[in-house]
Amino acid sequence: MKKLKRELKTTEDGSHTFYMPELGEHYHSTHGAIQEAIHVYINAGFNYSDKDPIHILEIGFGTGLNCFLTLIEAMKQKRKVNYHSIELYPLEQKEVEKLNYAAQANQEYEKYFAAIHKADWDKTVEISSNFYLKKIKGDLLEYAFTDHYDLLYFDAFAPDIQPKLWTKDVFDKLYQSTKSNAILTTYSTKGIVKQALRAAGFEVKRLPGPPGKHQMLRATRISKE
Repeated sequence: MKKLKRELKTTEDGSHTFYMPELGEHYHSTHGAIQEAIHVYINAGFNYSDKDPIHILEIGFGTGLNCFLTLIEAMKQKRKVNYHSIELYPLEQKEVEKLNYAAQANQEYEKYFAAIHKADWDKTVEISSNFYLKKIKGDLLEYAFTDHYDLLYFDAFAPDIQPKLWTKDVFDKLYQSTKSNAILTTYSTKGIVKQALRAAGFEVKRLPGPPGKHQMLRATRISKE
């Protein structure tokens, strides 16, 4: 995907997202960026898992919102997190500075949001005493993961926009990069997504979706005989 124009938009809960007119796609739900991320990734994923420390892989770093909200929750719970995120097209710093997530969440976390975005790529960086971040600049289709994860946030652009990222081959790769009973959460409930996850070895469950969306998915890695 070539570099595309991004337009800052305010979603219904007051938090920002970016809109890409050439794709007709938003980074987050227009019904509320923060509330969607909390519903799909924090509540259905991070808070559902009992792992501590927990090793997380996010597909699609984007605005850094999922990472930021996970850090806040980890600090509240005093839980250790090793957080990896892969992104091929990072935002520019001038775009990051427009986002209002720190102000929306709590101003005391502003320094952490800044630290997340200023962290060097492809290096493990200590953001707080219990949160370690590695941002991977790379293509999911080509990158070879060497770690194994407890929790996956699958937050790529929609299957209609990036169909190559929602295939059995991709979920096979992620299956091989996860631990037994690892969890994957995603906003998409398309039939092709459920089919690809099951074919790769995940047990798929539909859950109530965030505002504006009827359902979401949580998948659990099952052992293959």
